[in-house]
Amino acid sequence: MTSMKFAVLAARIERFPIAGSFTISRGAKTEAVTVVAEVSRGGLTGRGECVPYPRYGETPEATLAAIQAMQEAVAGGLTRETLQAAMPSGAARNALDCALIDLEAKAAGLRAWNLLGRPAPEERTTAYTISLATPEAMAAATAKAAHRPLLKIKLGGDGDPERIAAVRKAAPEAELIVDANEAWTEADLEANLAACAASGVTLVEQPLPAGRDEALARIKRPLAVCADESVHDRSSLALLRERYDAVNIKLDKTGGLTEALAMADAARALGFEIMIGCMVATSLSMAPAMLVTPQARFVDLDGPLLLARDRDHGLRYDGSLVYPPDASLWG
Repeated sequence: MTSMKFAVLAARIERFPIAGSFTISRGAKTEAVTVVAEVSRGGLTGRGECVPYPRYGETPEATLAAIQAMQEAVAGGLTRETLQAAMPSGAARNALDCALIDLEAKAAGLRAWNLLGRPAPEERTTAYTISLATPEAMAAATAKAAHRPLLKIKLGGDGDPERIAAVRKAAPEAELIVDANEAWTEADLEANLAACAASGVTLVEQPLPAGRDEALARIKRPLAVCADESVHDRSSLALLRERYDAVNIKLDKTGGLTEALAMADAARALGFEIMIGCMVATSLSMAPAMLVTPQARFVDLDGPLLLARDRDHGLRYDGSLVYPPDASLWG
């Protein structure tokens, strides 16, 4: 592979306003705060973007510092392979991993999927997220998006059966997936799953808190349940086989595309269905994730659609269809 010797690393925090606000069970936000890593060598620059996630104790400032601390290693020839042991999984490694892949692809004159020996991604239908609110507000937001074929509904605990019923009434033809973001309890788990099943929901993400999800193995699940906060990288897969039917792979959790692709292979071998997901971020975050879409049953890469503005050369979205990145963006 191409040597990274004498490469130069730069990183910065960037902010992108969200169109309105984005609300889940843990709170609301009005901007996407991302950290961008750039690795330059020989007149070429590779870029990667990550979203530090407070749920995992990450902050933009600490993530930026973690990336900047790798400057000497990058200058000394750090590769995406050696990066895996040099940094823990998480947002900082994701940005650097994707930047190294982008640079390597540019230096080789190849698209990233050809470089990595992976199938070329094609256009896919992405989920479109409906934020958590009252049943009436969620129904109104859903009605505006009812033409989209796949909707992801954020739920939050008390009142969720009423929320999902209102959403289904507002979008009778759309496929629905639900994300509870750890907000349910053992006491309401079966009732909430039954309400989702009654409304024709296809999949429920992370109904119980990570580390307190044993009840999923003891009940008869009426629809597929997907791990999100309970799964990070390959090391977390084996314990989930009795509790979950699918796993949500996010590059900010896995620590980059390198681990995400390996995790997708391992998850499929264990019989899990795959969702490729995202944080609220720009197309630079979505672009590497597109390489996982050939293995995914569900694609949830709508981050740029939730922003007031995306970065230049962003992914092409045609309604709910998302297309592979142009080389001017990434890879």
